[in-house]
Amino acid sequence: METFEIVQTTFSYLLITVTGIFVIVNPLTTAFVFMSMTTDHTEVERKKLAAKSTKIATSIFFLFALLGGIIFQLFGITLAAFRIAGGIILFGIAMGMISKRDNGGDKDVKKTEAGTVGDDISVIPLAIPFISGPGSIATVMILTTEAPTIYHTMLVFLAILITTVSCYYSMVYSKMIVRYLGETGKQIATKLFGLILAVISVQFVINGIANALVDLNILG
Repeated sequence: METFEIVQTTFSYLLITVTGIFVIVNPLTTAFVFMSMTTDHTEVERKKLAAKSTKIATSIFFLFALLGGIIFQLFGITLAAFRIAGGIILFGIAMGMISKRDNGGDKDVKKTEAGTVGDDISVIPLAIPFISGPGSIATVMILTTEAPTIYHTMLVFLAILITTVSCYYSMVYSKMIVRYLGETGKQIATKLFGLILAVISVQFVINGIANALVDLNILG
């Protein structure tokens, strides 16, 4: 009976951890962004970008899960500052998506004569801040800090892998969405998501400012 209870408790903790990280990361959102930013890329380039961004995001999650608290204290970085910086970056990307014209794809994603991507989007904005953003990093740090045993900490790392792998496949197969939407639908989705992303970025900044004011004891 004790073994069953241990298995049940472990599974419940894994489910809660996966749900917490998965919901905040939201692989579907990443897929829409990836779809909008890689319409001019080949399938090989898309897979490479998806794989690279997934590896970078996973590494960032692991790093902050292990050393997040130490890094923030060492450099004097606050979550408020992290949220504000992420919001500013997202807002710039959102404006680019909203103002992008049909013939402006080459301006946003340049390619060299050899066909390689000139502007590597796998790091920014895919890995940071879409997959590993302020909220998801904070969630990972909190989960590892509150993990009662080393086994529960390992479950947090497993949840990270499940989420980032889901992001990889959502990006790889995002082209299917483009196929169903069509060219007009794709353009509408790009601008609509750009608008939503702008709102999200502003909310990031608002939350960051609110956190900063609380840290400074200006707000209760």
